[in-house]
Amino acid sequence: MYDLDFLKQLNKRKQIQCLFPNKTQSEKFVEDLFHFLFIPDTSVVQKINFLIKNYQNLQERLSNILIHINLSKIEANKKSKIFFKIIPKLYQTLMIDANAILNFDPAAESIEEILLSYPGFFATALYRIAHQLWILKIPILPRLITEYAHSKTGIDIHASAKIGQAFVIDHGTGIVIGSSTEIGDQVKIYQGVTLGAIQVDKKLANKKRHPTIENQVIIYSGATILGGDTVIGHDSILGGNVWVTNSIPPFSIVYQTNKIKMRDNSPFPDPINYVI
Repeated sequence: MYDLDFLKQLNKRKQIQCLFPNKTQSEKFVEDLFHFLFIPDTSVVQKINFLIKNYQNLQERLSNILIHINLSKIEANKKSKIFFKIIPKLYQTLMIDANAILNFDPAAESIEEILLSYPGFFATALYRIAHQLWILKIPILPRLITEYAHSKTGIDIHASAKIGQAFVIDHGTGIVIGSSTEIGDQVKIYQGVTLGAIQVDKKLANKKRHPTIENQVIIYSGATILGGDTVIGHDSILGGNVWVTNSIPPFSIVYQTNKIKMRDNSPFPDPINYVI
């Protein structure tokens, strides 16, 4: 037994979905592009023809993905070529990111370690790829790519956010960077940081709702910075778990006071009146 009306409704819905990028192909494409750019492969050592063939194959695969979103073959090929022309500059930017991590993180021993194993670098790489596709006004695909990185790393960077060079994510899990966030150069962010909006309202979709982080800012774990008018001045440091909804001038240090109260024989005030 089956519900024919439901299956007809589902069939109609799936036909609409055919006008959007294939999710599986999109994730495989960006994973292979990351590997092509950053993962060592002994099979291509001293064989430049392999690289050329792989490069052309990736370009054709992007073109085919774009055809699925109802672009003509000519338009899909054109946008794919434009994107791949950007790849050398994108690669240089990402190597600057990787070297910034190497110079900042005392636990990092080599650039290869970062390329192979750092979730912050992986999330940044996929964000920068997605951001270029977002600039080319490719629908849905940039979002698929950053959400794929989110699913792999726990780091959620919206493809339309603007992030400068030498960007460092340390650890990374739980980071959220909203769509209209602007981040300058040499910014370092730890796990659990939220760069978000004060209000969630559909009417604000075209407004700048997320903060601006100027150059050389460090934001420690758990910090929450909200609001489109909020500007964190350059060379500032925001301590762990701070809550910021107003602008901070340059060279500021923002932190929570760590109060320690010694116990005596007096009854301990609620709500912490128990002993483990």
